[in-house]
Amino acid sequence: MLIVQKYGGTSVGDPDRIRNVARRVAQALDAGHRVAVVVSAMSGETNRLVALARELGGEQPDPREYDVLLSTGEQKTIALLVMAIRQLGHRARSFTGAQMGMLTSSVHNRARIESIDSAAILAELDAGGAAVLAGFQGVDAAGNITTLGRGGSDTTAVAVACAIGADVCEIYTDVDGVFTADPNLVPQAGKLGRVSYEEMLEMASLGAKVLQIRSVKFAMQYSCPIHVRSSFHDGEGTWVVREEEVMEELVVSGVTYNRDEAKIRVRRVKDAPGVAARLFTPLSEAGIVVDMIIQNVSEDGTVDLTFTVPLGDYERALDLARSAAGDVAAEDVEGDDRIAKVSVVGLGMKDHAGVAARMFEVLAREGINIQLISTSEIKISVVIEEKYAELAVRALHAEFVEGAGSAA
Repeated sequence: MLIVQKYGGTSVGDPDRIRNVARRVAQALDAGHRVAVVVSAMSGETNRLVALARELGGEQPDPREYDVLLSTGEQKTIALLVMAIRQLGHRARSFTGAQMGMLTSSVHNRARIESIDSAAILAELDAGGAAVLAGFQGVDAAGNITTLGRGGSDTTAVAVACAIGADVCEIYTDVDGVFTADPNLVPQAGKLGRVSYEEMLEMASLGAKVLQIRSVKFAMQYSCPIHVRSSFHDGEGTWVVREEEVMEELVVSGVTYNRDEAKIRVRRVKDAPGVAARLFTPLSEAGIVVDMIIQNVSEDGTVDLTFTVPLGDYERALDLARSAAGDVAAEDVEGDDRIAKVSVVGLGMKDHAGVAARMFEVLAREGINIQLISTSEIKISVVIEEKYAELAVRALHAEFVEGAGSAA
């Protein structure tokens, strides 16, 4: 088999854990597999580099130099891992983003992968060695080092797996797989054996931290199976596969929550063509992603526009909305950074009516008021007060997952 393995910062957090990863790679090589390994920076290393950058470069260091600095974290790991693999008697070679042919856009700190020239990687694999690749980084057309942003090593691993035609991309992490809810919050949460790309995409976008959303998109586009599993034991994890390969179809496969959002409400805007464009264009130009958008129409010909943005962009988004308020003749702009988005996700929702009604009934029983609602074919999301997030997740998990026997 042709396998891509990815190890996160916790899995390579110290020399003993790097040796453990080396043993796993050696086992795969001994079994006759061809193995490419993508690694993150050692646990805590990126934070240390960020702190140094801010100490010497201010709160907003030069983006190009920031990428040059952050990329060294992964370079440190690949060199150490190759040394450990060679100590076990196997051939291995390290590759930076440039050396593996990872071409990206020129947007520093959040670059997008454009292509991968896999010749160098495949040459090492054909020679019987392990190709050890730096995650999170690439180079643009001008040769500048770029980084892919949060979760970039996941994205690197799946993109490489697709580029070299791997049979599977194994994502090794400090959890056993994908769970029906955060097990730290819901002790009754169970590990899913298989989950579809569509479900995983929704979960990743709605707050699940196991996989980065861009990595799931790559896997879905190229039908590359992902196996999320623990780096600390050999047990089976969770397979992320095509919908038709999911054997057991639960009505709700997962309950997720996200506290990293804020809500903005633009009150009493004239209901006329072009108003929404004038309001949201400045946000788009500032690179702020708008999530849920709700429009309420009044009898007097005005509307209220309510939308959510990432919490980290809240202050900027609020300032931009207030600046645009004059252009759209809004009466007022209000903000709330104490919200949470709670969601239920599942392929089975396609074929089962009444999931929304049950969800709303559960929240009502707990005295939780719903502020916003958003739906798709396989998910329902609600915005509530942040202080009720954990209560809502536990109650919804009890209703839809622990009580799955009566879900139909």
